[in-house]
Amino acid sequence: MPREFSETKLVKRLIVPPGRKIKLSRDFATSWKEGRAFDKHHAAERLREGIRLLSGLQSKLYAQNRYALLINLQAMDAAGKDGTIKHVMSGINPQGCRVTSFKAPSSEELDHDYLWRHVKVLPERGHIGIFNRSYYEEVLVVRLHPEYLEKQQLPPSVKGRKIWRRRFEQINNFEKYLRENGIVVLKIFLYVSKEEQRQRFLKRIDRSEKNWKLSAADVNNRLLWDKYMDAYEDCFNNTSTAWAPWYVVPADQKPYCRLLVAFLIYHSLAAMNLAYPIVSKERRAELINIRRLLERG
Repeated sequence: MPREFSETKLVKRLIVPPGRKIKLSRDFATSWKEGRAFDKHHAAERLREGIRLLSGLQSKLYAQNRYALLINLQAMDAAGKDGTIKHVMSGINPQGCRVTSFKAPSSEELDHDYLWRHVKVLPERGHIGIFNRSYYEEVLVVRLHPEYLEKQQLPPSVKGRKIWRRRFEQINNFEKYLRENGIVVLKIFLYVSKEEQRQRFLKRIDRSEKNWKLSAADVNNRLLWDKYMDAYEDCFNNTSTAWAPWYVVPADQKPYCRLLVAFLIYHSLAAMNLAYPIVSKERRAELINIRRLLERG
């Protein structure tokens, strides 16, 4: 981070303040102006430094085996979720980190409640779990595509306009439960502009190795852009809580976006006051005896 931009100010800039109503276009930007304090090459250097720090904290998280970190990563198509995960988590021990991407639910998953498939893959203590898209799709994509809700085979009595308010409440309670059981929830929205998305879609057409990444559904969702922004705002205003706030990261410039995501992960891990376990006197004496045996050859 630029030296003149403190950690506290940066968190304040990115967080969706719990209890306050926000509007994305007014309160957040898709470009990080403060990032101009250094060029993209410098940003890449700082990211490498950040990854080294993250690796050290992850090692302590794993050794302490008391907390877990769940990262919910949400964004519009082409905002850079996959690339961000690849670059930011490149130095993390894969034994202590798992990425789960949620596609369209299977018939088995549709026979359960909407949180079921996410609960199954929550990170265990000492681990980092990343949800590439998450249960928040249930109040975003499902909200804008009623046909998806219809497939969930819900009783008629729980449908209707109040279903989204109920789901917000359910998600808040779920995340509070996780927090109170040692699973810290970090929620990040990669905020890309509609024009930048258009440019990235065009590159996916022009570059053959990226053709597979673009579908007609991606383009069709652009027609619902304003409705998606409204849905995201309603989601943030109802689910950014003291125990699991949302952070909005400007995503138009990938190097800065990745650096900010790394910062937020570091900030979350550092707040856990992680440390390597201190062994008992008995265990220390045992280790000394083991050392004597090893030194004898």
